[in-house]
Amino acid sequence: MHSGRTVFSQIMDFVPRHEFSRCVQRYRGHYKVQKFSCQEQFRCMAFAQLTYRHSLRDIEVCLRAMGSRLYRMGIRSRVAKSTLADANENRDCRIYEDFAHYLMATAKTMYGGEEFGIELDATIYALDSTIIDLCLTSFPWSRLNQYRGGVKLHTLLNLRGNIPEFILITGGTVHDVHGMDALVLEPGAFYVLDRGYYSFVRLFLINKAPAYFVIRAMTTFNARPIKEHPVEKNTGVLLDQTVEFRTKLQLEKYPEPMRYIKFFDVKTDKTFAFLTNNFDLPATTIADIYKARWQIEIFFKWIKQHLRIKNFFGTSENAVKTQIWIAIATYVLVAILKKQYQIEHSLYKILQVLSVTLFEKVPVDQLLRDLDNYPEDDHFSNQLKLL
Repeated sequence: MHSGRTVFSQIMDFVPRHEFSRCVQRYRGHYKVQKFSCQEQFRCMAFAQLTYRHSLRDIEVCLRAMGSRLYRMGIRSRVAKSTLADANENRDCRIYEDFAHYLMATAKTMYGGEEFGIELDATIYALDSTIIDLCLTSFPWSRLNQYRGGVKLHTLLNLRGNIPEFILITGGTVHDVHGMDALVLEPGAFYVLDRGYYSFVRLFLINKAPAYFVIRAMTTFNARPIKEHPVEKNTGVLLDQTVEFRTKLQLEKYPEPMRYIKFFDVKTDKTFAFLTNNFDLPATTIADIYKARWQIEIFFKWIKQHLRIKNFFGTSENAVKTQIWIAIATYVLVAILKKQYQIEHSLYKILQVLSVTLFEKVPVDQLLRDLDNYPEDDHFSNQLKLL
């Protein structure tokens, strides 16, 4: 990329235009639209994400200040907060949902070879959900209870590179287990779940895929042991059994044996119990797989801190989902850029630099490679080394 183009334009080159146009056509995004296309809407909202804008007026003032540079950024229309508000309100958020999932699939192929501390050829996914809080007065459609509003992000995270494989946005009252119903299960993969997904009907669907699950067992779990597996001392493994349910009702939900493991973690001084349908891996590896699930908690914390999903630019459900999907697409887009140029710096540092250099006319790969190797704040460094 030559130095005559802005950094923002170079980032937008990673947006596959043909695929984006297919998403727009699928949901008739340009129906009765004369100016301010969906691509311009996406670029304005991506600009807001990358530069940490807090309102529509903030976006309008900053972009208008750029004057003639906007045309080369792919924004041909005059940016007005009312125009952007109407676009977020009325254009189907599924345009950006589909596009975000396309970028996730692209990133998956790029990060597929990443290591994460467990020597295992299979893909490992962590499934969990988090709530994005909303003001109940401004967003009455998002009611969780009498005092709280919000939407829930059901996320399937690929632990190789910590790239989301699948995201489903629902109302906050939707139970976590319903996020499993939308998954397309991958044969041979591992799905790591917490106790919020304690549904043996759904776990048996994973078993039939055939795939593997590792889930934390409830304290009330009760099954009949049918085989004891040898346990090595000083490994933390307290118990390793093959078990099956006792009653007919339970067997209807999960009619095959499972593996029950008890593990003592020295670092936390706690005992954990796991259920899995994998009988081949050592019990310590099963415990390590579940321990890796913590990366999805870090992912949730990171996106809430660094994506613009606290201050929303619209109050309708469509506007909120549009902003979230474009935020996720921007996050994955920068992750793709990082991998494409083989940038060693953390994603946190990359985003901080981009936020103040979007209108510079320098090659983006040179800009990011020439960063000084100053020490990062420990709070962020621990999280973003994952990417």
